[in-house]
Amino acid sequence: MFESAEIGHHISRKDYKQQEPLLRSALLEAQYALLAQGKTPVIILVNGVDGAGKGETVNLLNEWMDPRHIRTEVFGPPNEAECLRPQMWRFWQVLPTKGHIGVLFGSWYTDPILSQVMGHEKRARFAQRLERIRQFERMLVAEGAILIKLWFHLSKAASKARLKALEADPKTAWRVTSDDWAHLKHYDEFVQVSEKALRKTSTGEAPWLVVDGQDPAYRALTVGNYLLEALQARLAGAAPVVPVAAPVAKPPLDGRGLLGTFDYSRALKPKTYDKRLELLQGRLNQLTRDPRMAQRSLVIVFEGMDAAGKGSTLRRMTHAIDARHYRVVPVAAPSDEERAQPYLWRFWRHVPPQGKTVMFDRSWYGRVLVERVEGYCTPDEWMRAFDEINDFEEQLVQGGAVVVKFWLAITQDEQLRRFKDRQATAHKNFKITEDDWRNREKWPLYEHAVHDMIDRTSTDVAPWHVVASNDKLFSRIEALTRVCERLEQALDSGV
Repeated sequence: MFESAEIGHHISRKDYKQQEPLLRSALLEAQYALLAQGKTPVIILVNGVDGAGKGETVNLLNEWMDPRHIRTEVFGPPNEAECLRPQMWRFWQVLPTKGHIGVLFGSWYTDPILSQVMGHEKRARFAQRLERIRQFERMLVAEGAILIKLWFHLSKAASKARLKALEADPKTAWRVTSDDWAHLKHYDEFVQVSEKALRKTSTGEAPWLVVDGQDPAYRALTVGNYLLEALQARLAGAAPVVPVAAPVAKPPLDGRGLLGTFDYSRALKPKTYDKRLELLQGRLNQLTRDPRMAQRSLVIVFEGMDAAGKGSTLRRMTHAIDARHYRVVPVAAPSDEERAQPYLWRFWRHVPPQGKTVMFDRSWYGRVLVERVEGYCTPDEWMRAFDEINDFEEQLVQGGAVVVKFWLAITQDEQLRRFKDRQATAHKNFKITEDDWRNREKWPLYEHAVHDMIDRTSTDVAPWHVVASNDKLFSRIEALTRVCERLEQALDSGV
C-alpha cells in the first residue's frame, strides 16, 4: 500500500510558486463558505511515519486558512481522567462543531497500531478495535462530517535521514525525541501493522490518502488540493455516501406487542413498600460504596411513556447514594451547541469516570423514539441508530460501566388518570403540557417504536428491564431490585 509513496514524488519550486497562491486563496474561500453555511464539520486525521512532515503540513494549512476556526489537538498516552473512561471518550470531547475544522494528531489510530506493534494486544483485539473505528467513522460521515484521513509516509532510509537532518539543525533539533528513534527501531513492524490498519479502514465513506512526505512542495500541494476538493464537493451539494441500515420489521399481523403481555395489576401495600424500600436503599448504598466500585461506574437509563413515574423512581435511587458520587442528567430537546455535533455527543460528554454514577432521565433512545415518531430525523438516521447505540453501550461496558436500562410501562387508561391528577393538583401542574396530550394521540406509533427499540437494543451487556408501572410502589421496588442485582453480578464476576 505504501509502494507508490516511496518512489520520490517531486514538485519543482517554480511549479509550487505558481500553484500555491491559487490553492491558498481557494482554500480560504471554501473555509469561509463552509463556516457561513454552518452545516458541516471537517475532521482531519494526521498520522504516519515520524519525520514525514505532519507538523509542517498542519502549520501550513493554518497559514493558508483562518486559524481562528481550526482547532488542533495532539493525542499522547491517555491522562488520568481519560483512563477512567472508555477509550473513545477523549476523541468525542474534541470533535469540531458544524462549520469548523478539527485537526487531530495521532487520533484514534495511534494506540491500536502501537499496541499491536509492541505486542501489548492480541490480533483479535486489534481487529476488534479497527472494526469499532470503522463504525465510528461511518457514524461521523452519516452525521454530515467531512472526514479527511492523511497518512504521511517515508521509507525507512528516508525516515532515518530526515530525523538526522532535523537533529543536526539547532533550529529543529527540539522536534526529534527519544521516542522517534525508538519508533525507528520498530519501523518494519510499524509499517506492516499500519498497512493492515489502513487497508481495513479505508472505506468508501472514509478513505485514506497516503502522502509521500519526502518533498515538502509535493506534500503540501497534495494535501491542500485533496482538502480543497472535499470542501468544494460538499459546498456543491454532494451528499456523503454511507451504507443503508437494515430496516426494522413491520408490526405483527395479530397486532400483539411485548408491552401488552405484562401484568399491570401487580401492586404493593404501603407498609410492605416502606420496609422493602428501606432495605433496598441500604443495599444500594453499600454496593456503591464497595471498594470494587473504584474500577466500575454505574449508568442508569430511565425511559417510558409520559407520566410513567421516571422521576419519582429516580429520586428513590438518589436517596440511597452519596450525593458526591452521582449526577442526574435530564434530557430535553437538544441545545444549539448539541445540534452542532453528532447526536451521541451530548451523552458521551456525561459518561462518568470509574467510581461514579450517572442517571439519565430520558436518553440517547430519543433518536429511535421521539425523533422517529415526530419526524425529527430520517428513517435512515433512526434505523442506523440501533447499531450505533449498541456500540456506544458496549464501549461503556468495556470501559468498566454497569449499564442498567429501564422502560417503565403503563397502560393508556393509567396515563389518562395521571394526566388528570396532574391537572387537578397545583404543585403538579408543571408536569403536564400540551405536548403530553399531543403525544398521547400517537400512542400506537410510540408503542411500535418501543417494541423495535427493545428488540434491537436489548443486548447481553446492556439488557432492557421492562417494568409494569401502573402501581408506582411496585415499580420503584422492582427498579431498585434490578439495579442492586446487576451491580452485585458485575462486582462478583469481576468482568
